[in-house]
Amino acid sequence: MDDEAIRTLVKRLARAHPSGGTVIERAAIVAEGTGSNAVLAWITAHGGEPQAAVHTARSHGLHGSRLHDSEASEPRTPSRFVLPADAFTR
Repeated sequence: MDDEAIRTLVKRLARAHPSGGTVIERAAIVAEGTGSNAVLAWITAHGGEPQAAVHTARSHGLHGSRLHDSEASEPRTPSRFVLPADAFTR
């Protein structure tokens, strides 16, 4: 995908964010099909930041948290990316 095609795709999929920029869901990018890695790279290159990663807790039944408190939880893949207001002018 070329730069202009990615820019058009991101504009179409993004929505307004309270910060003044835009936010785009990773699921929407992946659902568009091939080229999702190029789109994610474009977002990062244009100042896009993944929203704070949420850590998942391992659960092994009712008392799982007691058994595994000392284990570090694994970070999840970011579910959305926030782009600054000037991302489309870069």
